Amino acid sequence: MLKQPAMMIITATLIATATAQAGSWQPERLNRGVVATVAGEGKIFVSWRLLGTEPEDTRFDLYRSVAGQAPVKLNDQPLTGGTCFMDEVNARGSITYTVHALKPDGSDAQVSQPYTIDMAHPVPYRSVPIQTPEGYSPNDCSVADLDGDGEYEIILHQVNNPKDNSHSGVTGAPILQAYTLSGKKLWEINLGPNIREGAHYTQFMVYDLDGDGRAELVCKTADGTRDGIGNVIGDPNANYVNEAGYILAGPEFLTVFDGSTGRALATTDYIPPRHPDTLHPTGDQLKDIWGDGYGNRCDRFLACVAYLDGEHPSVVMARGYYTRTVLAAFDWRNGKLTHRWTFDTSSSEQWKNYAGQGNHNLSVADVDGDGKDEIIYGGMVVDDDGKGLFTTQLGHGDAMHVSDLDPTRPGLELYRIQEPFSDAGAHLVDLSTGQIIWKRPSVRRDGKGQGPGRGLAADIDPRYPGAECWSFGAGITGLVNINGDKISENTPNSCNFAIWWDGDDLRELLDKTTITKWDWQSEKVTTLLDAAQYGCRSNNGTKATPAISADLFGDWREEVIWPTEDGTELRVFTTTIPTQRRLPTLMHDRQYRLAIAWQNVGYNQPPWPSFYIGQGMDQFRKKTSR
Repeated sequence: MLKQPAMMIITATLIATATAQAGSWQPERLNRGVVATVAGEGKIFVSWRLLGTEPEDTRFDLYRSVAGQAPVKLNDQPLTGGTCFMDEVNARGSITYTVHALKPDGSDAQVSQPYTIDMAHPVPYRSVPIQTPEGYSPNDCSVADLDGDGEYEIILHQVNNPKDNSHSGVTGAPILQAYTLSGKKLWEINLGPNIREGAHYTQFMVYDLDGDGRAELVCKTADGTRDGIGNVIGDPNANYVNEAGYILAGPEFLTVFDGSTGRALATTDYIPPRHPDTLHPTGDQLKDIWGDGYGNRCDRFLACVAYLDGEHPSVVMARGYYTRTVLAAFDWRNGKLTHRWTFDTSSSEQWKNYAGQGNHNLSVADVDGDGKDEIIYGGMVVDDDGKGLFTTQLGHGDAMHVSDLDPTRPGLELYRIQEPFSDAGAHLVDLSTGQIIWKRPSVRRDGKGQGPGRGLAADIDPRYPGAECWSFGAGITGLVNINGDKISENTPNSCNFAIWWDGDDLRELLDKTTITKWDWQSEKVTTLLDAAQYGCRSNNGTKATPAISADLFGDWREEVIWPTEDGTELRVFTTTIPTQRRLPTLMHDRQYRLAIAWQNVGYNQPPWPSFYIGQGMDQFRKKTSR
C-alpha cells in the first residue's frame, strides 16, 4: 500500500475564527467533493474537501475500486494531513474512489459519493458538455447548489455579439443556462431583446437567499424575458431598442428565479430606475446625472450578495459609478421579495463625496468587524445599513483586491489602482479606517493616456510576509512588498487573476489560459498549465479571464473553468500537485464564498478569503482580530 507523505497541518481554526468574526451565516451543506485526475503515467491524484463545519482533526480513509472489483483501502494509517493522495495504479477502464471520514473510534462517520475516472480515455480535466445556441458563445459562469444535493451546478452566461456600453450596435439577447457537472442541462433563461448584451449589463447573482439549501438566481429583466419553463415577463412583443442599439425606454425589472427549474418566482421594479430625463436627453442635464446622455454610463451595473444583518444573505443591485451611484438591497424570504434599503449619492449632501468612486467591479467583506458585511465599491464603502462608511475620493478604477493582505496589521486591506492620473495610481487602504497606507503615483506621458489598467496583489515572494503588489501601465514599475517598498524592478508578465494551485503557501498567477508561478530568485515566471493545448480559450477579449476560478471540489486549492474553442464544452481543471497544507474548503469562508457570487460582475476579479494565506501563515494565525 502507498503511504501518504507527511503533511503539515494548519487547523480549521482560521476559517472558524473568520466565521465567528463574520457572524452567524449559512455555509452550504456540501458533500465531500472527491475528484480524481490523471497526473502522469500510472499516477492518479485524488483530493477531497475538509469541511469548515466538521472537526479540524477529522481523519480519513481512501478506497479504490478497479473495474467494479471490491474496494481496497489505500492507506495503512488514517490520513491526517492534507486532504489529497497520489495513487499509483496501472489499470485500464474505470477506477472509482471513495473517501471515508472516521469517528474518533476509527469507525466510518461518513462515506463520500464515489468518483469514477475512465482510464481508457484519460484527460487532465473534467469535461462538461454544453448546448450553445447558434450565434452564441459561452462566457462567464457562476456556481451554486441548485438542487440541494451538496454538489455545485454551473450557471453559464451565453453571449451573442456583446457590446461595451460606449459602443453602439444591436446585440443578441443574453441567455443564462444551468448545467450539472456531468453536463445535464437543467434550464435556459432568455433575457430578451430589452436587455442589452455586454460585460456591464447583466450581473447575475446565484446564491441560496432563503436558506432552504437550494440556490436562487437574481438578475435584471425586462419585457420579453422568458424564464426556464417558458413563461414571459411583461409584454412579449415590446422592443425598446433604439437605432443606435441602446435601450433607454421601457420598464426595468428585478426577478428572482428558482435555481432548480429557472422558473420566475417574483418580479419587482429595478432600483434605481433610469432618470426620467433619460427618455428625453437634454445634454448637460443628463450628463450631470450619470456622466453622459446616450446610454453609456447610465447603464453601468454591478451586483453582489452580502450578509447585511450578519445572518441572512441579501442581494444588492447597483447602477452607476462614474458620477451618480445607487445601490439597492433586497431580501428574498418566505417566497417574498422585499426592498431593504437604497444608498444614493444624489439623495443628500451627506453622500455627495461618495459619487464617482466606483470600479468596474466590487467586493464584499466585514471591514469593521461587527459581523455584518459591507460593500467595497471601489473608492468608497457602503455600510451594512445602507449608509456611507467612508470614501477615499480617489475616483474610478479598474481592479481591486480585498483580503488580509498584510498579516502584520489587524483587519483587512484593499489594494486598488486608479484610472485618473494621481499620486495614488496604485495604493493600499486600511479598510477598518479608510486610511491610505501607501500610494504610488501614476506618470503622465506627453499629456495622454490614463492610469494603470491592471493591478494585482498576491503573495508570490517568500522573503516578505503578506502580498506583493504590481500594476501595468501609467509608468508604475516594479514589484513592491505589502509595505510599499520596491523589492524588484521586474514584475511578472501576468497581472490578471491569482490562484492557489501548487503545493506551497504562495499564490500562483492566472492569465488567459495559463497558470504560471513567479520565481523570485530568477525574477521570471514558469508555466504550470496552459489549457490552450487542450483546446480551451479565455473570455472577455483583452480582459482574458476564465469562465470562473473557485474552490469547486477537492482540497482547498482552486479549480479553473475555461470554454473550448468550439463552444461545445466547459473544461474544469484542478491541480495534481500534492500539498502539505490542510485547510477547510475556501467555500466555507464567507468572504470567499460571496466573492464567487460576484466574480462574474463587470471586469472579473479573483476571489479572496477573509484570512491570510501565504508565507508565514502559521506565525500570523493568532493575529489580533479587528
